[in-house]
Amino acid sequence: MPTFEYTAKTAQGAEQTGTIDLPNQEAVMAHLRKNKMIVVRVREAKGAKKGGRIATRDIVIFTRQLATMIDAGLPIVQSLDILAQQSENKTFSKIIKQIKQDVESGTTFADALSKHSKQFDDLYTNMVHAGEIGGILDTILARLSGYMEKAIRLKAKIKGAMIYPISIVSVAVIVTAILLIFVIPTFSDMFSSFGQALPLPTQIAINLSYVTIAYFKYIVAFWIALVMAIRMWYKTEKGRFAIDGFLLKLPIFGQLLRKAAVARFTRTLATLLSSGVPILDSLLITGKTAGNKVVEKTILNARQSISEGKTLTEPLLASGVFPPMVCQMINVGETTGALDSMLNKIADFYDDEVDNAVNNLTAMMEPMVIAFLGVVIGGLVIAMYMPIFKMGSLINAG
Repeated sequence: MPTFEYTAKTAQGAEQTGTIDLPNQEAVMAHLRKNKMIVVRVREAKGAKKGGRIATRDIVIFTRQLATMIDAGLPIVQSLDILAQQSENKTFSKIIKQIKQDVESGTTFADALSKHSKQFDDLYTNMVHAGEIGGILDTILARLSGYMEKAIRLKAKIKGAMIYPISIVSVAVIVTAILLIFVIPTFSDMFSSFGQALPLPTQIAINLSYVTIAYFKYIVAFWIALVMAIRMWYKTEKGRFAIDGFLLKLPIFGQLLRKAAVARFTRTLATLLSSGVPILDSLLITGKTAGNKVVEKTILNARQSISEGKTLTEPLLASGVFPPMVCQMINVGETTGALDSMLNKIADFYDDEVDNAVNNLTAMMEPMVIAFLGVVIGGLVIAMYMPIFKMGSLINAG
């Protein structure tokens, strides 16, 4: 439960400050008034815990179960009480209880969720708000859980595509470092007793080993500093825009990320529009959840275009981020008044495209990785055995 700092005046006019643990600010103010105090200020204490990390899967299950309960006719307060009791995540259970208390006190469900923005983002709360207004909260929650499940699957596909090459290259780097630091120096000591000039590849490998051993700390420090510098730059607006733009232009991964961005954009916008959220609000939320600054800027430009009475298609086509086919299909959707339906069709198509891209990427990476391992590690091993082969040929000739 969060901790709040308060400043209040007693009936005699004396100012009093302190801290108190209660679910929310409204509860703190009610407690102070109950004790005949005049509230001056209430705020969450600095360093107060907002709650532990809650997995997206927990929120999906919560949403799906809540939709089922409301559809079955259970009141929302009772449904929240049941879900709070059965949640295995204690932090999430506390949050659900706080939401239930807020709803009991007269707050709308959407407003109660918005107090926990780390767990329930703008997309979630706006859809719930639209569902409450339209009286179709169960339908909206079911639609929302379906959207979140598809978003999780899409994210897992992208991660899966990245993990394979990264893990293989990491193993190759570790093996190469072991050869340079521990194996090659042993061969070098042995070769020094030959008293003959070493083959050029062998001498290059030995020199590379010496450099790696002598400057190992500096090499490691350089890569750590480089990674930290890139991460810090990525946290800036300019840096993130530049890196996100660079990633979209990569030969292999760029196409995969572009298709994933199209699938995420169309699925999110379709879900919001079909739930009754106004298009300007929908585009704003979609832009924030795009996951790529270049895509976000394109979506916000499209929002500006619509606010000026223009179409959604023009800025999307002009950006170069979205394929012409996607823009044309969106244009048809705008013209026929079935934009949400058309967006869902595009999202389904690009979900399949991401699947195909991941499979093609994996198939393409396998021979590339084998070639990389063969050239780097195989080259070092061959370089070390070349003097031995040379000595063998001299002995046989003698």
